This record gives sequence, C-alpha cells and structure tokens, in this order.
Amino acid sequence: MPFILREAEKIICAVLFLAMTFLGFANVVVRYGTHYSLAATEELLTNGFLLLTIFGAAIAARRGEHLAVGLVHDLLPRPARRVVFAVSVLASVTLLALSAWFSWQAMTNMMGNGMRSYGLQIPVWYYQAAVPFGFALVLVRYLQHAVVVWRTGYDNEVIPDV
Repeated sequence: MPFILREAEKIICAVLFLAMTFLGFANVVVRYGTHYSLAATEELLTNGFLLLTIFGAAIAARRGEHLAVGLVHDLLPRPARRVVFAVSVLASVTLLALSAWFSWQAMTNMMGNGMRSYGLQIPVWYYQAAVPFGFALVLVRYLQHAVVVWRTGYDNEVIPDV
C-alpha cells in the first residue's frame, strides 16, 4: 500500500496514457476501416488529456521540476533566498488550494445543472470529478518537495524522488 500512495500519480498517468493510446488507435482503425469515427473518442481523449496534465503536474511538483525563474533568487544572499522561497511556497499553495476549491465548485455546479456530455450523454461532472483531487494531489506533492528543500537547503537543484 505505501508504494501505491507514493506512486499514485505515476500509476494514474500510466493507466490514462495506455487507455488513451488504445482508444486513439481503435478510432483510427475504425475510421479507416468503415469511414466512420467513434464519436465518443474525442470527448474521452480531451478529458483524458486534462487529467493527464493535472496528474503529470503532481509528478513534476514532487520532483521540483516545474518551470521557475531563478535569476533574482540566485542573486540574493542565502538568508534572503529562504524568504523568497517561503513567499513563493505560500503563493503556490494558495494558488493550488484555490484551484482545487474552484474546480470543486465547478463540479458541484455541473452536478446541480444536470449538464450531459455531447458524445456519450453522461453527466459531465464525471469527467470533472478527478480535477479537484488532482489539484489537491499537486498541492500535497508540492508541499512534500518544499519541506525537503527547506530542510536540506537545496537551492535550484532537482531533488531526487523521495
């Protein structure tokens, strides 16, 4: 169980990518064989890309591999770097928490108004359900990385997966 919790986003991304690859391939085969397209594949692939992006962001957050502009940080003396780091962590945590909250609100709005998807005619909130969880996971992984950086004093280096 610890392996699954530690590697959850990697497992989710691998399963999503495999399913999306299979679905896209099946659509191409059907399209060339019958000159018709599987209508639901566009809907499933688009929402799959959304989830793949969010859970991929969790992987990057855990490793500290998000894009950063470090010029000002690198020019500062060491004590000031810690202050800048703390402010950036606070801003990032706030942004991620708000993203999770607003995506939760969007999902509950979709549940309330009964919107249905255009291809499969299922409630659209089914696709949205993993988004708040994904943002929360990015937040947790980002905080895990921030704690490691704060304790070890690494500055702009990628921390090995812990």
